[in-house]
Amino acid sequence: MLLLSIAISALAVGLISLALIIALKNKQANEINAALQQLKDSSEQTHILRSEISELRTGLLSIGKRVLEVEQQNQDLMQQQAAQKYDDPDAKIYSRAVKMVELGADLDEVIRECELPRAEAELLFSLHKQKGA
Repeated sequence: MLLLSIAISALAVGLISLALIIALKNKQANEINAALQQLKDSSEQTHILRSEISELRTGLLSIGKRVLEVEQQNQDLMQQQAAQKYDDPDAKIYSRAVKMVELGADLDEVIRECELPRAEAELLFSLHKQKGA
């Protein structure tokens, strides 16, 4: 009987140890599963963030191209505007008339050479005299 009670006690200790080992393994398995789920969630979040970054990058590239196009159009318009300023035939006539006045041409000569009305030529002479005074 003593032997039987020792055997039952040993068996009980063995079963308790086995139960503790199983409980520890279950706890570890649960912790591993939780860590794996967290890793999976992080991976999905990373994928979403990468997609959003890619979309933002594409949008920024598109905006950058558009800004470059607008800057080029602005540059072209400024060049056209500058070219028109020099292509204006009236501006050339007045520039020539001013040059003639500065070189000492008389009123009739400016009227004849530049085909200006007398009043405009007189105004030009008057302005030139004011600058010189």
